Amino acid sequence: MPLIRDVLAGKHEGQPVQLHGWVYRHRTSGGIVFCTLRDSSGVIQCTVKKGVVPDADFEQAKEANNEASVIITGTPAKDPRAPGGWEVKSSAFQLVGKSPDFPIQENQSTELLLDKRHLWLRSRKLTNMMRVKAVMLRGFRAWFDENGFWETTPSVITTNACEGGSTLFTFDYFGQKAFLSQSAQMYLEALIFSLDKVWCLTPSFRAEKSRTTKHLTEFGHLEAEEAWVDYQGNMDIQEQLVAHVAQKVARECEAELVELGREPADLRKVTTPFPRITYDEALERLRKKGFDMKHGDDFGQPHERALMEGAEKPMFVTLWPEEIKAFYMALDGSGKYVRCADLLAPEGYGEIIGGSERSQDVESMKRRLMREPDTDLAAYEWYFDLRKYGSVPHSGFGLGTERVLAWLTKAEHIRDATPFPRSINRAYP
Repeated sequence: MPLIRDVLAGKHEGQPVQLHGWVYRHRTSGGIVFCTLRDSSGVIQCTVKKGVVPDADFEQAKEANNEASVIITGTPAKDPRAPGGWEVKSSAFQLVGKSPDFPIQENQSTELLLDKRHLWLRSRKLTNMMRVKAVMLRGFRAWFDENGFWETTPSVITTNACEGGSTLFTFDYFGQKAFLSQSAQMYLEALIFSLDKVWCLTPSFRAEKSRTTKHLTEFGHLEAEEAWVDYQGNMDIQEQLVAHVAQKVARECEAELVELGREPADLRKVTTPFPRITYDEALERLRKKGFDMKHGDDFGQPHERALMEGAEKPMFVTLWPEEIKAFYMALDGSGKYVRCADLLAPEGYGEIIGGSERSQDVESMKRRLMREPDTDLAAYEWYFDLRKYGSVPHSGFGLGTERVLAWLTKAEHIRDATPFPRSINRAYP
């Protein structure tokens, strides 16, 4: 069964083809029906003429409204007036599934498109987004495979917090208090003692009451952990991974990127090494740009955007004050900073990766954990055990797949980087 992209590439010129798809656009003019057909690979114009196709087929063609499923048989021919420069002159038309009164028309509200997300997924925009996402995920997996990492499958049900208790989704697990995972990091740390370098792709959940363009309550979390690697080597791995995927997407998704508004040439500039600055250096840059900030302040979206103004590739911000970072991050020699790095994407897309060297000091981790109210240290005993039995220097990171995709495709909102976005006011459909 040929795909539309193969016809548009000229592979079937002058040869009869049978195309299966859905009506993207439809209009009738006298004895001819103009039907733009779409499938997963593209769109193409088809003409159905009365007297050329059987009368019953012509009547079906007239009845085929937007999003009706059809099978069209015909011969492709070059036509510069048609979208894509090709037209299929139909010899047969079969209406497979009717689509009366398709509820999505032009210029619909965002809320309606979210309510009808199960239908809006058919749009060219979201089709292209999902195609790019598939290539991006293949790129991540290929890089890990080629660099000696083992893919693993940690649980998303846990009894301990990784990123702070205030953003946990809590539920009753057969009488026991449990949480939906914020991160698989701790489980990956356990796995490095047998597999050295591991990674996973799981859903993570954050109960953040945020309405920004870059937050979801459920997101794809790609995480990796590496034995015998310090935080500098951890950044080396991250930049190689991101550059590999950016190049792959630019190479394999050129048409989709252009249609989404991203120039592939932008992504070809994403090469290693990435710039690296410390938190203190970043703070000084922000002050010079007019931000009133004191040491220990975290960065928000305006700060990240200002830091990346004019940048063509991501940048690491390293060595953050320990009081604003997680308990498991290794302290530097001064004890005031942690050996971590946030990777910021250009064009205001903000943090796409957070990573660090992991602490091996159990007492330090316990003290920092106790800053969180209602912390149950007993829930972390298994994690502390990892430091008691053959601990090694190790590092890891977590990457938000939707944030990376939003940057790669120049999306206006992260909700378009996932099929069914979940936010503080939406769990339907």
